[in-house]
This record gives sequence, structure tokens and C-alpha cells, in this order.
Amino acid sequence: MEKRLVILGSTGSIGTQTLEIVRENEDLSVVALAAGSNTTLMERQIREFKPRFAVMYNEAAAKELALATADLDVTVLSGMDGLIEISRLEEYDVLVTAIVGMIGIRPTIAAIECGKTIALANKETLVTAGHIIMPLSKKHNAPIYPVDSEHSAIFQSLQGMPRESLEKILLTASGGPFRGRKTAELADITVEDALKHPNWSMGRKITVDSATLVNKGLEVIEAKWLFGVDLDQIEVLIHPQSILHSAVQYRDGGIIGQMGVPDMKLPIQYAIFYPERRGMNTTRVDLTALGAMTFEKPDEEVFLGLPLAKKAARIGGSMPTVLNAANERAVALFLDHKIKFLEIYEIIQAAMEQHSPVNNPGVDEILAAEAQTYEFIEGRF
Repeated sequence: MEKRLVILGSTGSIGTQTLEIVRENEDLSVVALAAGSNTTLMERQIREFKPRFAVMYNEAAAKELALATADLDVTVLSGMDGLIEISRLEEYDVLVTAIVGMIGIRPTIAAIECGKTIALANKETLVTAGHIIMPLSKKHNAPIYPVDSEHSAIFQSLQGMPRESLEKILLTASGGPFRGRKTAELADITVEDALKHPNWSMGRKITVDSATLVNKGLEVIEAKWLFGVDLDQIEVLIHPQSILHSAVQYRDGGIIGQMGVPDMKLPIQYAIFYPERRGMNTTRVDLTALGAMTFEKPDEEVFLGLPLAKKAARIGGSMPTVLNAANERAVALFLDHKIKFLEIYEIIQAAMEQHSPVNNPGVDEILAAEAQTYEFIEGRF
């Protein structure tokens, strides 16, 4: 049976890999694509995949795209209204939400309210609004399948097992490019150094997040919501080889995990076709060539992204939004060479300290906390 997709963030890393999967599977089609401002790539995607709708979040980019595709049968929309409109379309099955940032929250809610299946790659949706999203998903019978490699691995490791038999989630991390270094050695890290991830090919922001371990902290919060566990049931393990993508420890002491080469196409494809495991032309793990896999505890005294995220999660309410927004702005400043690597942590800490958390915030309050955090940071840098 054909599966019809709407892809939010089609010009980014996850979006382009999703379209590779569409290319390789004749029973997949694209109803709508959405992106921020990359009109050149979006035009190419429209000409190849022939969606009925395309959205550019940037209004000027939408006008430019409409002119470039005037010869095609495609409706070009813009902004948040456009994202919500395509998320509510009747004629599709799976929303792949790979758009970066909190702009992913409202379209995801719109799709859930329409009972759509969500292939979730947008971290911010659960980090900041997990308390809204998960009950809504249950209410509207709209399943959420994780696209993140670690959360997909946990999801795969839970198949066929009752949730109450879960004892602990083992969430793996490569450790990033600076694993083993001390704080003093991170003082003069350059942007170029931070973007050299040892195992994964990802976007610039998420690669920096991996270096600070903020990314792993956000994943801890995501896992808490996705799998309905307490923070104390999530253990982060540094696993430099990135072959075991995560695992579940059960009450009898047994551990079930998912292994594979570092390739995002596997979790994307698994989320789209679940519960089917479809063939895929990808490199296989050669365990004899690998020889050994190693595991160690994360250094939370040096890589403060993880303890800061845990603190935000324990406080709850609007605090994870502040963590996320402060990190987003701090990483942007770092990538623009305006601050040093370790100042990312300082900015996050300062933003969290000045914030008075709101319990059980609605979407408007979440977005207000984000805006207030941006304003606080702009007043300082």
C-alpha cells in the first residue's frame, strides 16, 4: 500500500535523506514539502518529487519559489500558516517532522489532531512540549515514531515487550570530537574543531550540540516523554564506536539493544514503514573487523550540557524551553565566531538562573519563554 508523506524540513540533513528513501521505494510519494529559505534546493526537489504543496517559512523565499515554479502544478505557501495547512491535509499518511527549532510544535500538534502518524526528528517538540504532545497523541490515536537514531534504537528494543518490564534505558553517545579532554583544553576550541564529528554526518548546530553533550541532554528529556520513564531510569553511556545505538535493560537483567553502522536512513525508514522492516542497501556491521566496543561514563564536570539538561528536566515546566532556546542562540553565536566554546554553557546557565519557571505551560507560554530567553541573551551579547 502506498504511503504518502508530508516532509517538514525537506532541505536539511534528515529531509534530504528522507527523500533518498522515497527515491528507493516506489510505494512512497510526497504530497508536500516545507523548508526555511533554501529555494534553490526546494525547486529541485519539487521538480523531482512533484508535491502538490510547498512551503517556505521565509515569506520572501516563498515569493521567489512561486516565480521559479510557475510552470509547475504546485501551490506555494509561506510561514506558520503554510506549515499548519499542509500538516492538516487529508491526503497523506505520515508527517516527517525534520524542521529545526520550535516552529515544529504547532504543525506537529495540527497533524496529531488529524490522527496522522508522526515520524519525529524535531527534538524541540518533545523537549519543550512533551507534556502536551504525548497525551494528545494518545487522545487522537496518532502514533509518534522516533527518527533520532538513539530513540529509534530504544523503540526497536522495546518491540514485543510490555512496558512495565522495562527497568532502565541505556542511551548511548559517541562523546563527540572532544571526548577525554579537560575544561582547560576546551578554552580555545574553534568552530572548525567542533564541526568535526567522529562518526555522524549532521547539520552544523546538532554537530556542535554533540560536542557540548547538550544534544544528549535533550535526548534524555525526549526519552523521558517518548517512553514514559523517570529521569533516573535513563543512563547515558559514552560509546565511541557508535555501533550500539541504544539499548533497554529489563527487570530480569537482560539487555536488548539495536546495532548498526551510523546511518540515519535506517531510523528514518523504520519510522516510515513501521512495523515492516524493509530491505535497505546500506553498509553492514562487520563485528570481526570491529573487534571491540567500549563504554564509559560521561564526564559531567567537563561537558556541562548533560547536567544542565537534567536540571532543566527536573525543574520541568517552561525550564526545558529556556535550556533549548538559550542553547540555540548560544550555538548560533559560537558558529558566528562571536563567543568561545565554553561560553555556550555560561549562556545556558545564566538564562536558566534568571527564569521563573511556569508549570504546565501551554504552547503560547512555551513560545513566550523562548522569546524572553532570546531577549535576555540579546541584551548581554
